Amino acid sequence: MKIALVAQHATPLSCDGTSQADDDTRLRELSQNLARKGHQVTVYTGKRDAARRDRPRLHPGVRVECIAVGGRRVKGAEPDLLAGVPAFSGPLRELWSAERPDVVHALRWTSGLAALTAARELRIPVVQSFDSLGIAERRHGLIPSDAGTERIRLEPAIGRSATAVLAGSSDEQSDLTRLGVPRRSIKVVPCGVDTEAFTPEGPAAKRGDRPRLVTVTGLQEHERDAMFTLLRALSKVPGAELVVAGGPDRADLSADPTYRELASTAALLDMSGRVLFAGRLGRDALPPLLRSADLFVSMSEYEPSGMLCVEAMACGTPVIASAVGGHVDAVVDGTTGVLVPPGRPALLAQRIRQLLAHPMLLEAFSMAAADRARSRYSWDRIAHETTAVYDSALDAALAA
Repeated sequence: MKIALVAQHATPLSCDGTSQADDDTRLRELSQNLARKGHQVTVYTGKRDAARRDRPRLHPGVRVECIAVGGRRVKGAEPDLLAGVPAFSGPLRELWSAERPDVVHALRWTSGLAALTAARELRIPVVQSFDSLGIAERRHGLIPSDAGTERIRLEPAIGRSATAVLAGSSDEQSDLTRLGVPRRSIKVVPCGVDTEAFTPEGPAAKRGDRPRLVTVTGLQEHERDAMFTLLRALSKVPGAELVVAGGPDRADLSADPTYRELASTAALLDMSGRVLFAGRLGRDALPPLLRSADLFVSMSEYEPSGMLCVEAMACGTPVIASAVGGHVDAVVDGTTGVLVPPGRPALLAQRIRQLLAHPMLLEAFSMAAADRARSRYSWDRIAHETTAVYDSALDAALAA
């Protein structure tokens, strides 16, 4: 099958062939695993330098087409991405007229706009992934009430126009149906996990005798409440330590206002020696840190994918997570970890104490967590499920 993956926003590989940051891990892993199954995959992404026309390869069987869209890249900024859609969709149409793919898979909403525009006259089926919906982000305060209007207006139309829509969780599926996307065209296919990198086997980060909790956060403003909940809970778990990974590089943490606020809160709660801020970690450093933990904790109040929990589970680390979004799908409550309502520090502390007091239960959770991550979230399975949606989209297009 000839598959076109459209990711206007992405930088899976720079157009000089240099690997980029791991923001686009999902795109790289999906394309690689589709190619391993014998499909011909082309990734179409935007570039700012119109003079270059490179065609680098991510993996054997995966080609990258970098399309010049002009303007200045402001990652994730709605006006910048939306303004580049016409410049992106025109070349897509020309390329697909010359070399027609069997199916198009658009990642995120602006890619969906471009893909639907380019594929319409060519009658190529389009599969859409949003990753995160604007209405959900606004509901949780990630988008101000006076911003994101174009995205929130257009996402329902994109979903209804696509041949099929991939939802990352059952929570996203519910939002899509409320937006008027036919349930029959929605398939829940979560993000995968690299089960070769994230595995119980392998080195673990150094630790002392204290029970260790690990959390990962970008130290962004919308994550503050979740971190305050976690710090208040830790104050009621005597002797345990918390390693906070993420945010700026460790050397730059002192300049980060969220870090300063959290560090001040830890000090007020008399926990300065028990809360360790590790700063930004390289991708290779995350599995050893997760293996070193007794528990991985995520109190996010909005979590579209739950992938950090799945990565911890893949390392054999039980999870305590907020019962929201992708967490509800990923964590089997009472089997691979525990789900708690967000914003409940006393209850969270109680659950942490209960698990730390029962090592055999933690061990059972550990084995079940690793098994679930391997069996449900391996990229091989995710690629298989995604291909099944492509096949259904092709059948629907032929029947239309």
